[in-house]
Amino acid sequence: MAVGPEDVSHGKEVPGLFDLPSSDMSTMRIAIAGTGGLARLIAHYINQDTSHHVIFLSRSDKPPLAAKGYQVTVVDYDDADSLKYALRGIDTVISTVTGPSQIELIKAAVSVRVRRFAPAEFEGLSQLRPANDPLDRQRSLALHWLNHYSQFIQSTKFVCGVLYERLQPGGLTQSSIGHTSGFSGEGDYIMNCRTMEANVPAYDADNNSSVAICMTAAQDVGRFVTKAIDLKQWPAELRMSGQRILVKDLVATVSRLKGQVFDPITWHNPASLRSELQLAAAQQDTARGTRIQTLIATANGRYDFSQPNLNRAFPDIRPISFNDWFVAKWSGQQ
Repeated sequence: MAVGPEDVSHGKEVPGLFDLPSSDMSTMRIAIAGTGGLARLIAHYINQDTSHHVIFLSRSDKPPLAAKGYQVTVVDYDDADSLKYALRGIDTVISTVTGPSQIELIKAAVSVRVRRFAPAEFEGLSQLRPANDPLDRQRSLALHWLNHYSQFIQSTKFVCGVLYERLQPGGLTQSSIGHTSGFSGEGDYIMNCRTMEANVPAYDADNNSSVAICMTAAQDVGRFVTKAIDLKQWPAELRMSGQRILVKDLVATVSRLKGQVFDPITWHNPASLRSELQLAAAQQDTARGTRIQTLIATANGRYDFSQPNLNRAFPDIRPISFNDWFVAKWSGQQ
């Protein structure tokens, strides 16, 4: 059963309240690291809904972005001086890059006194990432550095759960999102909505079919992030949710909307997924192992959270429902 973003799952209330934006917020220079689909959506809404100036940080020239009037600054993430030069006069950095590049970006931002930094999270709860998580891509290290520099730079983690776009034709890749993650293709997460095959992490460790996920459309992530820029204070986490749904009900919803039955379909709990992971390792199937890791994270509740504080702070943003989004994306598809 799908429930609204106000409904709660396991987890605690996000501590503290933050002030809503004032009416006299000055124009800020916002640097967005990366030029993929999510970065472009965030930039679009900043450009459309605010007076702030967006600068893309890119490894190479991007004529299509420049043609749209955006400033694109080419940076070398291996060159600290290049990053420091690009960040001078920047108020806020929103990162969509991971790995060593993000670490160097954080250090450069602190060096030139950037006020705020949002790391490349945009998924589930970072505190539920295990040590040596193969899906981490040095994001935990980035959070460590931001905590280390917390007296010099303010930061927040944008938590949105699973992007709807994982289940669109072409997967996240179609929207130029997550290409370095190893699980951005069509059918890489839970189900293939074209071939109607599914591996479903619906059961918890006690074999209850209670595993749930929060999901959000990428466009709504862009809208919420844009609103958050003008908040006077950033708490440790800024959570948003388009819809919370039990995984078993998500499968049923897709089956109903497509008018097709999933076949084959395999239902999993954490133990069965660990067995699948061992088999993938024995077969040296790294890609399959990565996909299974995402299912294990799902079964362990990483993408299910309570109290989406951005939804409460900005009730004027009405996130698109999964049903409406799915019908629009798959209409006319085979």
